[in-house]
Amino acid sequence: MFSVAKDKIKPIISITIGEEVVLKSTLSQCKEPFIFLKKQGQLFAYATINDPLLELLESKNYSIEALLDQGKSIKSICFLSKSISFPSLFQIIGEPFAIIIGDDGEPIGYIRREDVLAELFKQENKSVDLLKILLTSIPMGIFVLDKEKQIINCNESGLTMIKSTIEQVLNYPGGTIFSAQQINNVFATGKTILNHLEITNDTGVLVDYCPILSDDDAVEGMIIVVQDLPMVEDMANEIEYIKDLNRDLNAILSSIYDEILVVNAIGELIRYSDNIIQDFWKVDLKELIGKNILELEDQGLFTPSVTRLVIEKRKKVSVVQETKSGRKILAVGNPVFNEKNELDRIIIASRDITETTRLKSELQEIRKITEQYKKELDDFKSKDRFLKKMIYCSPKMEKIMNQVKKIADFSSTVLLNGESGVGKEVIAQAIHQLGKRSGKPFLKLNCGAIPENLLESELYGYAKGSFTGADKNGKDGYFKQADGGILFLDEIGEMPLHLQVKLLRVLQEQEVIPVGSTVPIKVNVQIIAATNKRLEKMVENGTFREDLFYRLNVIPIQIPPLRERTEDISLLAFHFLQQLNERYDRNYHLTPDAINVLEFYSWPGNVRELQNIIERLVVTADHPAIDAEFVSQFLSLGFDNKKIKPMITRVIPLQEAIEHVEEQLIVLAMNQYKTTTKAAKALGISQSSVSRKYQKILNEKNIKIENLSSI
Repeated sequence: MFSVAKDKIKPIISITIGEEVVLKSTLSQCKEPFIFLKKQGQLFAYATINDPLLELLESKNYSIEALLDQGKSIKSICFLSKSISFPSLFQIIGEPFAIIIGDDGEPIGYIRREDVLAELFKQENKSVDLLKILLTSIPMGIFVLDKEKQIINCNESGLTMIKSTIEQVLNYPGGTIFSAQQINNVFATGKTILNHLEITNDTGVLVDYCPILSDDDAVEGMIIVVQDLPMVEDMANEIEYIKDLNRDLNAILSSIYDEILVVNAIGELIRYSDNIIQDFWKVDLKELIGKNILELEDQGLFTPSVTRLVIEKRKKVSVVQETKSGRKILAVGNPVFNEKNELDRIIIASRDITETTRLKSELQEIRKITEQYKKELDDFKSKDRFLKKMIYCSPKMEKIMNQVKKIADFSSTVLLNGESGVGKEVIAQAIHQLGKRSGKPFLKLNCGAIPENLLESELYGYAKGSFTGADKNGKDGYFKQADGGILFLDEIGEMPLHLQVKLLRVLQEQEVIPVGSTVPIKVNVQIIAATNKRLEKMVENGTFREDLFYRLNVIPIQIPPLRERTEDISLLAFHFLQQLNERYDRNYHLTPDAINVLEFYSWPGNVRELQNIIERLVVTADHPAIDAEFVSQFLSLGFDNKKIKPMITRVIPLQEAIEHVEEQLIVLAMNQYKTTTKAAKALGISQSSVSRKYQKILNEKNIKIENLSSI
């Protein structure tokens, strides 16, 4: 340690930021090479006064901002008392000056690096001691080479690592001990060579070759830094271990949802996780590193401080902190003690429970929406699956299905009219599946299939002990069971008159009275009735109540017979055939001429008859290909072809009807007899007429006939 001469301490010329200062006059009066900058009474930066700086300031009209841009922080500058220790000397050497502080701790001036070094060499030859201290304090081996590549100095650590003595090393060429090639490369290129591994029989070291350069970048010597391999390996392993721990720690901190702070025993922030609570700290946490977060409670940022409570109680503490903005933060502080049972660290985990509450509410809302979407999706899927089962392509059925889709969202009473087997129940199911009642029951009751004395109890149910043989607990009727859903009353024309009165009450009052009871029960049931009879005629004959008819006939739907929608025949036939193939693992198919035969048949039994015929064909067919001749055998069974007459279902011009019947007869004859000669014989006309008219039909249908010949 040596003292600083008073005459070497230079005065500090400073400018305070934020105050009115004439920068140009201040700089012109300053005789020192440095100008210092203050903020709130504290030195924080300095600038070197030289020609480039003065030229720059002149170009910027001597603005304080320009001076701040050129300023350098004094964080790395050494603050000394009037006495200088040797460790402080190494910090002074790296900076242009050091600041001298007085007994009160305030800066009283600065001393330049050159003056410190000059003072050092004046006082009792301490420079020799300095070099020895420098070389001895370094744990690695140091060897200094001069321009002639000879070793001129070294330290004890280096001699130990190469297992040699000062006499065997000093003034010897460096190439006799270390790599002559690397030494020559450094002197030739002036570049540093790092981490060169050199192994002999006795030693193994890691060597760095560093040039000593002059002001003109000429190599004037070399410093060889030697590290013992065991030491290097231990250091590398320790560094790698520490890196792994640091990576693990960072990974853990980044993966934790909570905000994690690590605080030392006096409340200074050491590190924090990536997940921080937004709008809580009001400052960047980087600025709080090394600062005491206990002061934030004093500033009123939040209350209470979990750090203070852990320090006071020396145990785990959980608190709810409330911010100025009213947010609530759950903070949990865990103390960490060292081997002496002294408080070493505090780990603080914080969570914004206001946000958690909001997220919980949102999650509940999202769950509700999800359930709603799931229900809607299931409804859509159910409707889609059902619509795929609806086999049709005719305009008449398309019109009916459009009407079904419209009325499905309403609870109006529907009356389905149509011949037996046209699919009235399928239409009723479509109204149920496509409507708002799809999640509720769909019950079917055939009014003509249940004895009259049981029909009432089935519909309305009965009370406990109503009649002999009844269930002792009573029974809910179809109306009660179908509550919220749809009750399909098939063959409504078969319902007895006295039950028609009770049904009218259900439709009007939406309530039923079970058999043997006088207490009405409210029900919410949509009625879909179906009949193959003309209810208007039954009303005229007095077999069906007129008021009930009008009550049922709110939404009438007339389902056409299959013969009036021939476009659907082929689709239905293929559909039924596919079902049978899948059921019996078969591969039957209908030929085009077989489809034509099916299309020209009148189908008095409608869709039900078609389904039965297809099943009969599959069961009795000998070949996978089912042709027209095979189909005709079954369609003619039980019918007298001579008695079958063409049927026209609507009024059309006579000539159009004749042409339509003629076309059907010619196509049917050709499909059945295959040749124009046989077809002409069956039709009772000439072969040429059949050939000409059949060719015309095919041309209209865009079908090309090849090799048409007569036999």
